[in-house]
Amino acid sequence: MDDVHDAARGHFTLSPRLTEIDPSPHWDLVLGEGPILAVALHDGHAMRESLRPHLAFDDAQLRRDEDPLTGLFTDVGDSRLCVRTSRFEVDLNRPREKALSADPEDTWGLRIWRGPLPREELERSLAIYDAFYATVHALVEQLLARWGCALLLDIHSYNHRRDGADLPPAPQEGNPDIELGVTTADHARWGAVLARLGDVLRASPVAGRPPDVRENVRYPTGGHFPESLYARFGERLCVISPEFKKIYMDEWTGQADLSVLDDLRAGWRRAVAEVRPEFLACR
Repeated sequence: MDDVHDAARGHFTLSPRLTEIDPSPHWDLVLGEGPILAVALHDGHAMRESLRPHLAFDDAQLRRDEDPLTGLFTDVGDSRLCVRTSRFEVDLNRPREKALSADPEDTWGLRIWRGPLPREELERSLAIYDAFYATVHALVEQLLARWGCALLLDIHSYNHRRDGADLPPAPQEGNPDIELGVTTADHARWGAVLARLGDVLRASPVAGRPPDVRENVRYPTGGHFPESLYARFGERLCVISPEFKKIYMDEWTGQADLSVLDDLRAGWRRAVAEVRPEFLACR
């Protein structure tokens, strides 16, 4: 317990309850009592003004490759962390050396930036990156000390109409409505949780039909965020990375379909509620 308190010192205080000592302008963190932490890494669109002259993209292009509205799915968490800052200012789901990259090979072949970025811009983004990971590590250590195990939901969305607004969407075969990224979850310990989560999601209609829910289809190798957490915390932490296909919005105009969004959120809430007892039982 002393080691946990040492690691968390400078980030959280336990008096009168778990509280962030120095909140960051780059994310919103709401702390509650329970073993579930829901995170939306790519929900944000904010970008510092000093980076904007270097952009080759406009605002609409940036939004298309962010994960708008995923912060709404974090309401299942006892604690909720929504990043305000755009993934293009700092991508928290990549290794540190690629957190702000001007190489199109790191951004799906898209040229986001006009050219190489100044060193001072890279350093400012890396400072955000380091502060974020220090905060998450300290918070997870507190959750594990309090509950014995924890569920971290790493929530994302993905595009399926990249070919154009008026062209057919990507084939369903490789693009499930909800992908559950479970590349790091210890199946020996958490296999029943993963199966139950998927079953409840499939039984929760979206736009009048059962959603297509599968594991590790589009992103079979996972992201840096869950991989790094597994490397640090092991099987005590179950990390699941749902990817919601943007059937809840028009990815070209940004307009949301509120009915589909409500269906997805309702099914997601039911699914997480079904697996919650597994994590409460770790105490």
